[in-house]
Amino acid sequence: MKNNLRRGPRAAAIAAVLLAIASVSPLAQGQDGFRFRSGVELINVTATVTDRAGRFAGRLTKDDFIIYEDDKLVEVTHFNADRTPASLGIVVDTSGSMVGEKWSAAVSSIDRFFRMMNDELDEFFLYRFSANADLVLDWTNDRDRLATMVGRIRPNGGTAMYDAVVEAVPMAQSGQNRKKAVVIISDGNDTSSRTSVAEVKRAIRETEVLVYAVGIDGQGQPTFQRPTPPIQQPQPRLPIPFPFPGGRGGGGRVPPPQPQYPPPGGGGRGGYSIGGGADDRLNVLALREMTDDSGGRTEIVRDARDLDPAVASIADELSQQYYLGYPSPGFRDGRWHTIRVEVRDPSLKVRARKGYVATP
Repeated sequence: MKNNLRRGPRAAAIAAVLLAIASVSPLAQGQDGFRFRSGVELINVTATVTDRAGRFAGRLTKDDFIIYEDDKLVEVTHFNADRTPASLGIVVDTSGSMVGEKWSAAVSSIDRFFRMMNDELDEFFLYRFSANADLVLDWTNDRDRLATMVGRIRPNGGTAMYDAVVEAVPMAQSGQNRKKAVVIISDGNDTSSRTSVAEVKRAIRETEVLVYAVGIDGQGQPTFQRPTPPIQQPQPRLPIPFPFPGGRGGGGRVPPPQPQYPPPGGGGRGGYSIGGGADDRLNVLALREMTDDSGGRTEIVRDARDLDPAVASIADELSQQYYLGYPSPGFRDGRWHTIRVEVRDPSLKVRARKGYVATP
């Protein structure tokens, strides 16, 4: 007992020193990898870089990137150029207008997408929307099961796209992998949602989820021009030698300023139709409202046969992105803070999320 008492103060002093070291050191090992223990948070940014021909620009380093938050230069402290696993949801239009060739093309393109996303740790879920939004399949990495479930769907009814996306984005944010994304496939204007496009945009801004959309618009101007990427064989996964601590998720309470839309045209709340009137023509502007802030993109195809290469190009992009991280300035004001990512080579174009909500 006497010896224990004698060692007690010394042990307490050693423990205090170790605790002090841990408090100033930015990293400590946790069950799921490295985590910040000092209260410092990282703002995580996924960047896609292309050349003037639209080809992905590889071999860039941390020093090739410049990041500004609220127009102030920040230091990039974390960087990764390796392919990392993804947590991803497909949100597919199964309304009546998709019957026939469009649906056959959608089934084929979704199956190809899952096969291209071939990291063993990739995980997926599947939403469908017609008059209502329905979760078809929860998180899984069983690609055969996903293909089976898609093949069983029979398109019918209206179009509740906004309802489906506003449910899918938080689900993607809950995924176990650092990269999180949602891919929307649709051919029509929202006609049935209770959710507005402004509400969907706000929900996306409160996450780190990349949002992509592929729209089929027979009368629109196509934007997809890239060839179908080949399916790559699985490559050995390399360990990431540094952390990407959890970024800022939902919780912002101050809604960001919303753009003024054209008058509603028969869609869901806040919806509008490109052609005017209550028709089902693809709402390209609404798709871009959902994708552009996140760092994703909208592709428009004029023919269902172009759906497969367009969707495959998104899978290809997800495997060729850069991760960057910088320490949070410490704002916890619930407001939207802008992010601007640049590359030093003026011939290259970079796409990344445009900001984040600083959760109180």
